[in-house]
Amino acid sequence: MGPAAAAVERLSPLILAAALGCTVAPAGVSATGAAGQEPTRGASDREVRTMKIRVNIEGTAITATLLDTGASRDFASLLPLALTLRDYAATEKISDLPRRLSTEGAPPGSDPSVGDIAYYSPWGNLALFYGDSGYASGLVKLGKFDSGVEALKRPDPVTVTIELIEK
Repeated sequence: MGPAAAAVERLSPLILAAALGCTVAPAGVSATGAAGQEPTRGASDREVRTMKIRVNIEGTAITATLLDTGASRDFASLLPLALTLRDYAATEKISDLPRRLSTEGAPPGSDPSVGDIAYYSPWGNLALFYGDSGYASGLVKLGKFDSGVEALKRPDPVTVTIELIEK
């Protein structure tokens, strides 16, 4: 067997794996990514990383997952944060952020649902939805609570701390 044939024989498994969309790693190395977690795949089959946050609402800790977007990454760069939330329209708790977030590449608006975490760009504030609401221009979804959103249903003002727990 010549050198060219030997090279093709060595590369054949890699070419097959790539064609099937598999992840290939050297022996003894995990192909699942950081912390043994499988990356989430989007519609375009690109790797999507999620970020986990903890929101402590006056002693009640709940977790949320941030989306893999520029606005969400910009929000995560502000963490940890201590905020005072106030009610808005009996559907969400809102608070000003220390600075405006980048919304480059974000859709022009969104229709939030219960548990959504969003950034309202016209006012520059964070919005945590505990009730359903309609489409709002300038509303950029940042993520969603994993559970426990009912902890937001309490009288104003509500003191929270938000911290990044996993990148």
